[in-house]
Amino acid sequence: MHYCSMNQLTSRAVDESARRNYYRLFMLRNAVIMLIGLGIAATIVIFRVSLPLQPLLVIVALLVALNVYTLVRLRTGRLFSDAELFVQMLLDVVGLTGIFFHTGGASNPFVWFYLLPLMIAATILPRRYTWIMAGITVLCYSALFFIKTPINSEHALHDSGFQTHVLGMWLGFVMSAGFVAVIIVGMAHSLRERDRRLAEAREQALQNERLVALGTLAAGTAHELGTPLGTMAILAAELANEYAGSESTDLKKKVGILNQQIGRCKEALSTLSDAAGADRAESGHPMPAAAYLREVIAEWQTQRPDADLLTDIQSPMPNCDIIAERTLTQALINILDNAADASPGRVSLHASCNTHVLTVEIADRGPGLSDEIHDQLGRHPVTTKREGLGVGLYLAHATIQRLGGTLTIGNREHGGTLLTITLPLLARG
Repeated sequence: MHYCSMNQLTSRAVDESARRNYYRLFMLRNAVIMLIGLGIAATIVIFRVSLPLQPLLVIVALLVALNVYTLVRLRTGRLFSDAELFVQMLLDVVGLTGIFFHTGGASNPFVWFYLLPLMIAATILPRRYTWIMAGITVLCYSALFFIKTPINSEHALHDSGFQTHVLGMWLGFVMSAGFVAVIIVGMAHSLRERDRRLAEAREQALQNERLVALGTLAAGTAHELGTPLGTMAILAAELANEYAGSESTDLKKKVGILNQQIGRCKEALSTLSDAAGADRAESGHPMPAAAYLREVIAEWQTQRPDADLLTDIQSPMPNCDIIAERTLTQALINILDNAADASPGRVSLHASCNTHVLTVEIADRGPGLSDEIHDQLGRHPVTTKREGLGVGLYLAHATIQRLGGTLTIGNREHGGTLLTITLPLLARG
């Protein structure tokens, strides 16, 4: 089964959201163009007011052309950005300003249309775009109020009551713009933050479900492997007794290794089976980080005696205590196993700490990771080895994350992979 990465899901969701907003802007502009046309017709036919038709028709034609372009983008375009939406709304503001200038300026009863692009920006665009839109709409409205327009009547210019009314309209618009820019933007930001946290929670829930499924499968597998391992242990013991008096040192050594590996398997299965591993695997204890890392390396080298490991553990590492638990040990051993399997040469481990964090870097000289595998690591089991199941690194990532740490993987400049682990240190009381 294929799982998309969080980045891919987020990118698709953002692009789809921007496309929907682009479509809503297209439909809203259609409605505004129709209202402008009906308003011009009603003013001329019903109220018999002479309007400068030529500039008005040119502005309407430009708005129509802008909407035709928008329709073409919706059908053929991709990657709709916030910046493009903002530019389109700025062009709408310019068009509205031209319409209002030729139809009464600030005294036009539909001047409140300036609030439409401002409210849209507050709802769907980042905060900085909203503040810019608020400033531009207030400047455009103010310009209409103070600049003489073609159809201002002498009555309108000298009637103090009408001027007070227009001034009140302007003041009300400025207050409304401020309200939208402050209150609505805050509410929209909170909603977007909530959606982001919900998306992260859903991703974490999916990851937890996969971990539970893996745990259930592992417990069942442990139960099934118990009988054949017991049989193998009996046969290995019989072989050891049979060749106890043999002069073949090599054969004795091989039988001993076989017994040792069977013991390791039985211990691992016992840890896994005992109360789902909760009491034995996750009951950690405080321990100096340097000593813990040396124990892990020593245990790993008994399993991989032929592996070439270069260690660089800063010594002394004062006040660097961590929670040492079996699951973390298994995670580090899995990571070292992967590095040794991938690297034809030496594997290196470097550890250091500051006041709060232990950092462990494990580098190999293998072929590195492809971009596709790199994006999937930590999201679900994935492997580059023909015989691997891809579970080890996935569980290591989950274990380190559960302990409050991070695990990042990247390709080295001269070949190979660099894996960086950070773990929080225990606070000294």
